[in-house]
Amino acid sequence: MTSIAALWMPILASAVIVFIASSIIHMAPLWHRSDCPPLPDQDRIMDALRPFGLKPGEFMLPRAGDMKSMQSPEFVEKLKRGPVIYMTVMPNGPFSMSRNLIQWFIYTLIVGVFAAYVAGRVLAPDTDYLHVFRITSTTAFIAYSVGLWQQSIWYNRPWSTTFKLTFDGLIYALLTGGAFGWLWPRLA
Repeated sequence: MTSIAALWMPILASAVIVFIASSIIHMAPLWHRSDCPPLPDQDRIMDALRPFGLKPGEFMLPRAGDMKSMQSPEFVEKLKRGPVIYMTVMPNGPFSMSRNLIQWFIYTLIVGVFAAYVAGRVLAPDTDYLHVFRITSTTAFIAYSVGLWQQSIWYNRPWSTTFKLTFDGLIYALLTGGAFGWLWPRLA
């Protein structure tokens, strides 16, 4: 076993490396360009929604009040007529990435802590690079990628978006495993 306190350096290094890599992936015009296409006539749609004063949150349209209502002919007809929407309403105003970037960095640290915890329970100091890499990158892949699949299963996020995000997660996981393998404690 290796204590989590002995793994602070790979935790921090992996978080910084993943943060930088994710910034490059999302700022460069790579594979995320087509993730959120605009709605047709978006100005008219925004004008139509504005009077409702929607607060930030997640909404479903149409939405039944309970399971019994979902079977009613009226609700079934609403579904047939459409549109059927699951949407996230964000706060009005210009985008500020500061809060998101801070939360993302904290998340990368948390993933590093979990990777350190799992690896620290099963690996001793002086474990070879490849074994450390395998355990920590697998743990990081689960954290960065596998949970995203639920969005496509339950909320109809396009699988193409989920696959791209899974690929991102694979890159982050490999970088995490590399950082841990590189900085794993060595016996003197």
